[in-house]
Amino acid sequence: MKKLLSAAGSIVMLLAASPVALAADAMSLTLNWTPTADHAPIYYAKSQGWYSQAGIDLNIEAGKGSAVSAQRVGTGGAELGISDLPTAIQAKGKGADIKAVMVIYANSPQGFYWLKSSGIAGPKDFAGHKIGNPPGDAARLMWPAFAKRVGLDPASVTFVNVSPQAKVAALKSKSVDIISDFYNEHDLKAREFGSDLGFQPWRDAGVNVYGNSLIVNGAYLSKNGAQVKKFVAVTQRAYDACVKSFDPCLQALTASVSGLTPDNQRDQWNRIKQLMRDDTTTKVALGAFDDKRVKADYELVSSLIGIDKPYDPATLYTNEFLDKAVRMAPK
Repeated sequence: MKKLLSAAGSIVMLLAASPVALAADAMSLTLNWTPTADHAPIYYAKSQGWYSQAGIDLNIEAGKGSAVSAQRVGTGGAELGISDLPTAIQAKGKGADIKAVMVIYANSPQGFYWLKSSGIAGPKDFAGHKIGNPPGDAARLMWPAFAKRVGLDPASVTFVNVSPQAKVAALKSKSVDIISDFYNEHDLKAREFGSDLGFQPWRDAGVNVYGNSLIVNGAYLSKNGAQVKKFVAVTQRAYDACVKSFDPCLQALTASVSGLTPDNQRDQWNRIKQLMRDDTTTKVALGAFDDKRVKADYELVSSLIGIDKPYDPATLYTNEFLDKAVRMAPK
């Protein structure tokens, strides 16, 4: 009997020490939109088993805009999410319990596109025209800030609901005059419209706010800091790996998500790397926020759009979970 008990005890100890036997904590990540190249590192890390090895059973949910993901995470509907930082700033002011733990886009990916043949030469000609984008799009929420920065009345344009997949078709059919979109998709539009394409990146118009960022529910973070740290470590490692070699990441993305064109996703990733790179991500850590920039983004949103319940912007984010040895390549 003693031998049996001893053997049983040994098995229990072996199982406890086995990574396979460890109970994984379920975590849901709500994306900002449907999966594309900017989410490839997450799919890559999951396909490699990095999250499961860290004790995380990750469920990736397609999103419907930064406003929706910020709200979902802020109310505890998902533990984690991806949201444009200015949208997260507004959401926190409305009571969303969120904290940003890693920035993906250190530069704003937002841009406006139009056809030069329509008579539009630049943003100052937007008045009286129709802008197409989804209702939860971060560009629509941040429009007042952009409009005021370029000298337009925010009410001078009409917004038309257009799904992300229908933006190019809407511009081509002239059902809208202008579309907003991320810089990721620039090459697709350049091929479609050629020299007739007009483009205004927000970052060149004085609105270079932080873009997509990983956010976590505050209550979940306070109780599960160790797991959040593991998630951030894996995700930061994955983005670094994909910067160094995108092919495995592209394969993981297209194996998990249907309807994506590999060449288009590769073009997107080349643009995304530009958006990930700034002084802080190259010198402090990949994914790190700069204190002054976060404060400036908060003040921009506060002055041009408004924040329902003001708060200290330092409470919006943290760099504590990032590995300072992992940095974005300068070029």
